[in-house]
Amino acid sequence: ATVARVLDDPLRIHGIASRSERPRRIAALLERVGLTADLAPRAIHEISGGQRQRVAIARAIATKPSLIVLDEAVSALDVSVRGEILELLLDLQRQEKIAYLFISHDLGVIRSVAHRVILLDAGRVAENGDARTVIDAPQSAIGKALVAAAPRLNRTLMRLASAGLD
Repeated sequence: ATVARVLDDPLRIHGIASRSERPRRIAALLERVGLTADLAPRAIHEISGGQRQRVAIARAIATKPSLIVLDEAVSALDVSVRGEILELLLDLQRQEKIAYLFISHDLGVIRSVAHRVILLDAGRVAENGDARTVIDAPQSAIGKALVAAAPRLNRTLMRLASAGLD
């Protein structure tokens, strides 16, 4: 499948754009996520992981949803690309008023994108509340275990962020 085909599907299926309008809409979607329109004819397997994630985001926003579910959306990306994708997601959230249900085990990622957090333990809600409060001072056993298991660097970065030094 090509990048254009992946982005054409939601436009076609949901009747968002006519056949003649779709190439222009595809180019606009690619540009919205920081890619160039010349990527459209390329095969998905020929582009980088970061570019693939941007194409997936473009596909997700093609129908102008009010909610997007992201399951470990940045876990397979290099740290530098991860930051770029998170910035893109935050930018889209602000500009397009999109809500995210962001599923992740990475407390650093959660801290950077979440307003509210729900911690699950064996499928049951163990804790929920303001993201910073839950991450900085977890009350549940699973919350304490997650914070304790977070890499030391993540904890240092979280302390700096809390102090306003990030």
